[in-house]
Amino acid sequence: MSLKRLGWNSYFDALWQGRERPEWVPARVISQQRGLWRIAGDFAECWAETSGTLRAAAETGGDWPAVGDWVAAEMLSGGGRPLIQTVLPRRSRFVRKVAGRRLEEQVIAANVDTAFVVMALDGDFNVRRLERYLAQCFESGAKSIVVLNKADDCGDLAGRVSEVESIAAGVPVFSVSARTGDGVNALDTFLMPGQTIVLLGSSGVGKSTLVNHLLQREAQAVQTVRASDSRGRHTTTSRELFALPGGALLIDTPGLRELQLWGATEGVEQAFSDIEELAAQCKYGNCGHTTEPGCAVQAAIAEGRIDESRLENQRKLEREQEFVRRKVDPEAQKQEKERVKLIHRGARQKYDQRRKDGGKR
Repeated sequence: MSLKRLGWNSYFDALWQGRERPEWVPARVISQQRGLWRIAGDFAECWAETSGTLRAAAETGGDWPAVGDWVAAEMLSGGGRPLIQTVLPRRSRFVRKVAGRRLEEQVIAANVDTAFVVMALDGDFNVRRLERYLAQCFESGAKSIVVLNKADDCGDLAGRVSEVESIAAGVPVFSVSARTGDGVNALDTFLMPGQTIVLLGSSGVGKSTLVNHLLQREAQAVQTVRASDSRGRHTTTSRELFALPGGALLIDTPGLRELQLWGATEGVEQAFSDIEELAAQCKYGNCGHTTEPGCAVQAAIAEGRIDESRLENQRKLEREQEFVRRKVDPEAQKQEKERVKLIHRGARQKYDQRRKDGGKR
């Protein structure tokens, strides 16, 4: 593939200026394995390694090359694997906190123009999970659409679409059946030459089937979901960039067992913009939306305009973001330590006063 076919344009060409070296060439990461990255450009695609300089400079997982990244690759004259010397600044990126207890970000896909958030219309339908995906998508810098797959498996299609539209914060919603092809042509408007799309969603939502339909060939293996809970098995095991027949580029990702948000404070605000607008109408500026008089949010819940579980999910996502912020932001860590000191100091003063009073309050 050529650079232009891979999505190289004047924006990335401007980023490349000043980085030219005789032995360096621009390339795009199209897949990755442990310790290796497959790159493509105006040369035969091949596996590459990161240079010692890049490894030394990479402070977190987010600094490493990811599928969709544009990189400067040094082509070795001896015929060894090319070395990735640097990652060009990303135009957009979809990230999450790495799975497990470790506090580190993981870049799922980079330089994406549009994210297709895929959710199945079967027993795994879950709008609270969709809110989580949308929050991170809003933070990514890419446009987003919601693709409701398995429309042929849904008994109340209009009701499901309406439910998603009510929480999608203006994001376009499409119902399709990747298995039969119904409705998939409506996605063509986003598949323009040079545009990069990423498919996001849980296991079993039908991303692999959708990839095969868009590629017009069987590129990804497909498995059935469990009948008990409609949850899928991990058919796709790695992230990979495909060139679609019409000229667009598609990044397929493995189904995410968990999506813990990372640095998505503004994304959460945008995902729950309806609640934010109502909050501005509350009687008190610091309203907690619980039992305060004149709370516009609680009034909307009482009138059935907002589901209470949506408010609870917003609070949950905000708590997650605050926890991560306190752990990784040095200034936030300092503020948290000062807060804890004040709490301990106050408790100590109360204890000392009780001792002076002979144990009496």
